[in-house]
Amino acid sequence: MSSTRVLTGITTTGTPHLGNYVGAIRPAIVASQSANTDCFFFMADYHALIKCDDPARIERSRLEIAATWLAAGLDPERVTFYRQSDVPEVTELNWLLTCVTAKGQMNRAHAYKASTDINEAAGEDPDAGITMGLFCYPILMAADILLFNPHKVPVGRDQIQHIEMARDVAARFNHLFGAGKEFFVLPEAHIEEQVATLPGLDGRKMSKSYDNTIPLFEGGSKALKDAIARIVTNSLLPGEPKDPNCHLVTIYEAFATPEQAAQFRADLVAGLGWGDAKKQLLELIESHVGPMRERYAELMAHPEQIEELLQIGAAKARAIAAPLLKEVREAVGLRRMNALPQAKEKAVKVALPVFKQFRLNDGQFYFNFSDAHGKLLLESTGFASGKDAGQWVGKLKKEGLAALTADAPVQLAAGIDQQELANALAALNAA
Repeated sequence: MSSTRVLTGITTTGTPHLGNYVGAIRPAIVASQSANTDCFFFMADYHALIKCDDPARIERSRLEIAATWLAAGLDPERVTFYRQSDVPEVTELNWLLTCVTAKGQMNRAHAYKASTDINEAAGEDPDAGITMGLFCYPILMAADILLFNPHKVPVGRDQIQHIEMARDVAARFNHLFGAGKEFFVLPEAHIEEQVATLPGLDGRKMSKSYDNTIPLFEGGSKALKDAIARIVTNSLLPGEPKDPNCHLVTIYEAFATPEQAAQFRADLVAGLGWGDAKKQLLELIESHVGPMRERYAELMAHPEQIEELLQIGAAKARAIAAPLLKEVREAVGLRRMNALPQAKEKAVKVALPVFKQFRLNDGQFYFNFSDAHGKLLLESTGFASGKDAGQWVGKLKKEGLAALTADAPVQLAAGIDQQELANALAALNAA
């Protein structure tokens, strides 16, 4: 059974929280464990530079995100796990794709449009503060994807346009340079409808922009306990029935078995206090996160272990990327300057004196001899057979003027002297 290649990128600009784990990390790791899936996971640190100009934050985030994925169960032997910046083929392909991508298409990219709309609403120049990194972001994303020709790219709905753009760029490149060969697979956006969006402390989507996140590993068990204690609930007292359709229950169900979830809901309806409910939530999450946190702490203390794994992953990635890029370079004309096959010069035919044998209507065989310019020098009398005529041709070639005895069956053409004949015979023999 053929495998499906799946590629997922993780932008390295922040510290993963509980919502990231439930919504992206956990389902991706589960999917990577399928025997029929060939998975590529990369840290999009070039993309991070578009959003963040703090080198220390970029460096720290790369470490934290790599450690998080590994601690959460990502198996680098089953998948290809690498940093975008460790695969130089990405940036070279990015440029080659840039050269076939229409600017008008980039003008319609959501991220760029959103930024220009904000500027225009503020009465500023539409492009104020917009870098070429932001403008060309979709092309770099296309290079990330197409370099490994995945069949599926799991994304949120806000990223579907980028996958569509990658398909358009791939199709255009194939059309321009393929000559019947498809260099790039047209990837499909894979939307996982069943993946939960975890609510934050205030009930809205868990997001750093809302400052309502629950830490995954950062700050240890104390930070997790403090965050859960701040989950907003109503003022119902212990013993009073609670509505189980609340965001605290949604968070609980993201980690619970169906039986645990049913019991938790029943307990709330029966009057379980919010304090006890939060305690149960903490214990449940801790049972999942605690062991991973220990592994995370170990990795953070030994970043050289992460670096080694990432370098191994980069080597695996480049083993796939380099051959494809070589073909792409050849296709666009970036080829080695090997010696070109030389056109063979046609040999110039030098005109030579020539004997001609022929038979006339009288049934006799004759021959004559002309110089290189067709001037008649010598002609024979008739012979009874072509063989006899041929023998005399051979005699003249071999003996030259010595064959011209008084009884020879040949005569010089009018106006020809013996020296002119001798020169022509010598030229014929020399050739």
